[in-house]
Amino acid sequence: MILITGATGILGRVITLELLKKGKKVRATKRKTSNLEDVRKSYQFYTDQPDFYFDQIEWVYIDFEDQDSLETALKDVDEVYHCSAKVSFNPKEEKSLYKNNSEATEKLLFSIDPSKVKKFLFVSSIAVLDGLNDAGEMDENSDFNSKLDHSNYAITKYLSEMEVWRASAEGLNTVIINPGLIIGSGNWNHSSGKLFKEMSNGFTFPGSTAYVDVRDVAKIAVELMERSVFGQRFVLTSEVVKYKHIADKVRKYFGKKPATMISNSILDVLPFFSSIFGWFIPILKLGNKTNVETIKSDSKVSNQKVRETLNYEFIPIDESVDFHLKNYAQSISKSN
Repeated sequence: MILITGATGILGRVITLELLKKGKKVRATKRKTSNLEDVRKSYQFYTDQPDFYFDQIEWVYIDFEDQDSLETALKDVDEVYHCSAKVSFNPKEEKSLYKNNSEATEKLLFSIDPSKVKKFLFVSSIAVLDGLNDAGEMDENSDFNSKLDHSNYAITKYLSEMEVWRASAEGLNTVIINPGLIIGSGNWNHSSGKLFKEMSNGFTFPGSTAYVDVRDVAKIAVELMERSVFGQRFVLTSEVVKYKHIADKVRKYFGKKPATMISNSILDVLPFFSSIFGWFIPILKLGNKTNVETIKSDSKVSNQKVRETLNYEFIPIDESVDFHLKNYAQSISKSN
């Protein structure tokens, strides 16, 4: 039995489907507020047999603060894909990020018996990477630098990684993947749907980030586990692309003019207003120094290790965006 945490999320649902296609028995975790029908509907974008695969999933409720809940979820499980996480860059979400990310990972690992669970994969993020290699890129050796400013999301992902490495030292077979910004279909009020909504609003930023298709991340995660590639981590990105490039593609699809770039001079003053007025206007807290530097900077990230290890070729980001944007447009047209 394989356990997938965060199985209703943009990545967890596709890893679940990938395993089901291989004939695996999958137990998928959900919360009380999870929308399982959204998962079922999203499978139409990835397979011609969405109901067939969805109906094979064994769903289980999980509460990471309840030991009995964790033990129930782990019963007869020999592999775990830990995809559950909260993604937010709002400083107001600090406590929730620690609870749902690093603390949840710690409690899950504490509940695992390495003599029974033979394989464990943790989904981290490129947000934990600091420092550049000789080619001027971030890679698997770009260790987190605690002296630098980081978002609470990045910190909690880093702390989660430390728990995974500790478990690895204690005998659990583990592997960590560090995806870039994942583009996928379904879960439209979060992830890609939220991204497409924001990028169609008319404004964009001068920086860039590393994107990756959810199908690539799911396939690579499963293959790493099948090959028993343990004690390592892998950066999973397809390409580094300017925010404006993606925003313009989204806006063009909906018949809109190219996005307007927010200048560096405007972005540079945001942290000041965030610190002064953020207490009265909560949305301004998003304009803190760490977030502003992120959207101004041009990321350089290497995917060489995973390409060479698995002889893998990523889906080009333009192709990925076209595929998922079409699915998004189809979904919102049906809901209107």
